[in-house]
Formats: sequence, C-alpha cells, structure tokens
Amino acid sequence: MTRESRRLAALLLLIYPTVVFGGVSVLRFLITREHGYVDNPLRQDLWRAGHAHAGVFLLLSLVLLRYVDEAALSSPWKAIARLTTPTAAILVPAAYFLSVLSPAATEVNGLIGLAFVGAGVLILGFIVLGIGLWKAA
Repeated sequence: MTRESRRLAALLLLIYPTVVFGGVSVLRFLITREHGYVDNPLRQDLWRAGHAHAGVFLLLSLVLLRYVDEAALSSPWKAIARLTTPTAAILVPAAYFLSVLSPAATEVNGLIGLAFVGAGVLILGFIVLGIGLWKAA
C-alpha cells in the first residue's frame, strides 16, 4: 500500500468514531424522545439513512484503497479514485441531515441536492477505478 493510501486509511479510521457517535445519538433521540426526533417520520428516515450511508461509504472507502494502488492510473487519477468515495461519504449524509434539520420539517429543503452531487462523485470514482483496474488486468 502506498504512503498516500495508508495516510488516507489512517484518517478514515480516525474519523470512523464520529459515525459511531452519530449512531449513539440517534439511539438516544429514540429513547429519550429529544429534539422532536420521534415526532417526525421524515426526519427519522433521512437521519437514519444519512447515518447508514456515512458508515457504508467510509467502509467502502477503506476497501477501495486496497485496489487503487493496483490500478493502471496516473497519480492524479489515483488521487481522484482515492478521494471520491470519502467525499461522497460526506456529501450524501450531509444532504440527508441538513435537508431536514428543523424538527418541524415536513419536506426536504434544497440541500437534498448534495445527495445527487455525492452520487455523481461516487460514480465518477467507481468508473475511474474500474477503468484503471481493467487496464491493469
């Protein structure tokens, strides 16, 4: 594993406890009925989805790092392949959390668009890495 991949892996592992903290926070909101969380099904669904996407995308980021260094890509393209999934791990959950930040929200606000940007970034990374691995095969 290259130094760049190791450093990003270390950073992702250091960030991962924030996902655990988020899960504990959601659990606390359910148990204590704080912040109007249980009174708003839309908010519950999107916050749960945001938390799940953050955890899955960070884990996927760690897995994909093992492949980036084997791909036949130039250094800038490897950087793109390394950074797209962690970027999506920020953008997609942020869209879910911030689009219903108010406990009284009955519909999403414009920040839900970040989810589409995050999905595009994720797809770009998959395509770049897929091409690089195909070329290396």
